[in-house]
Amino acid sequence: MQYPLRLTAILFSILLLFSCRKETFTKDSTARLTAGIDTLHFDTVFTTTGSATKSFKIFNRNEEGIRVDQIRLLGGALSSFKININGQPGPQVRDLEIRGGDSAYIFVSVHINPTAAALPFIIQDSIAIDYNGNSTKVQLQAYGQNAHFLKGQVISSNEVWDAEKPYVITGGLLVQEGAQLTITKGARIYMHANAPLLIDGTLKVEGEKGDEANVIFASDRLDDPYRYYPAGWPGIIFTPNSKDNSIRFAQIKNAYQALVLHEPAHATTPIVNLQQTIIDNAYDAGIIAVGSSLQAQNVLLSNCGKNLVLTKGGNYNFTHCTIAGFSNSYIQHKEPLVQASNAITRNGVTSAKNLDLLFRNCIIWGESGGLVKEEILLRPATGAAFNVTFEGILWNSAVTGATVRGNSLTENPQFRSTGDKLYDFRLAETSPAVNKGVATFVTLDLPGNTRPVGLPDLGAYEQQ
Repeated sequence: MQYPLRLTAILFSILLLFSCRKETFTKDSTARLTAGIDTLHFDTVFTTTGSATKSFKIFNRNEEGIRVDQIRLLGGALSSFKININGQPGPQVRDLEIRGGDSAYIFVSVHINPTAAALPFIIQDSIAIDYNGNSTKVQLQAYGQNAHFLKGQVISSNEVWDAEKPYVITGGLLVQEGAQLTITKGARIYMHANAPLLIDGTLKVEGEKGDEANVIFASDRLDDPYRYYPAGWPGIIFTPNSKDNSIRFAQIKNAYQALVLHEPAHATTPIVNLQQTIIDNAYDAGIIAVGSSLQAQNVLLSNCGKNLVLTKGGNYNFTHCTIAGFSNSYIQHKEPLVQASNAITRNGVTSAKNLDLLFRNCIIWGESGGLVKEEILLRPATGAAFNVTFEGILWNSAVTGATVRGNSLTENPQFRSTGDKLYDFRLAETSPAVNKGVATFVTLDLPGNTRPVGLPDLGAYEQQ
């Protein structure tokens, strides 16, 4: 009878030994935690409700435990998101233990006031999980306004966008060759930071007179201060297959490269016909074209890193355009406003093509405090024609290597100031550009006002 009692005592001792054994924790940086997702999406559009909750798990698939230094919401207490880890509320939870083979739940809620002014279309934040010298991040995204949300969209047939709801593009949008995207008056197109608009087919932008009827292209960050930042989205790119594009009564703001045009050029029909359009605050370039073709009328190209870059020739016609650069809080004006060449060098090999470039009734004016010596930089190369003509021009200084006809003025254009070196680029009554243009068939100015019979003003705006 003693044997069973002894066996029971041994078994009890073994169980007691294991129950008292302490969990071991590793500080080895190669022992990693894994999150169940890399991005937590809230698909709810917060137009009628203000909150939603989701969760994910972080896993410790190692034999030993891991002590997490901290799990933190990078946006802190001011974030629209809130976190809770295993019952502990954030925005920061410290010294969390996850045993070997175990996991922890992270609950995430988002609270948004649907009536908040300038609410972003996409609310973003991230969670950082710091342990053993490692940091794992999980991105958080929620839709903040009602809109058409398109992610990595491909347009393969003719499509029309209207002003009923804004369009928010993430992951880019491609208009395939043979397809046409038509955007009608008043439409608002908001692009995410990873979202270029690629035109392999045809883009028709059909805005109308008046700010509310203009078509707007801008970053999807509408909250301060991001709504004013350049490089908020990549830009509109016309590929070599693209043709018959037109943009009328539009505003293209805060891109990296607002318009990019690729060769080949078409002498009779330009790749892009640009009218009554504002391109502003592009970080790298307002318009950059490589051996392409563009016709521009009543265009304001202002305050970009490089306003206009034309290389490897092409065919370009700018009529009643204002190209202006002033340093501001976001971009320093330190590049020439216009750079034009009939050649390009790639991998040490230079190729040249004919350049035909005409500026008629234009203002090209920069104010940089001495950072820019030449606002118009012409770079002719041998092996191809280099034809550049200015017909009615107000500029900082004359250039060589070009044909100049009509008035050539080097006086300050007297743009209307909005304060603190900010301008709306309309002309003051005393501007030397008033009535100094040559007669053309362009009957409207940039906002759509009628130009008078007789000599027009230089630039995109007719003095009213």
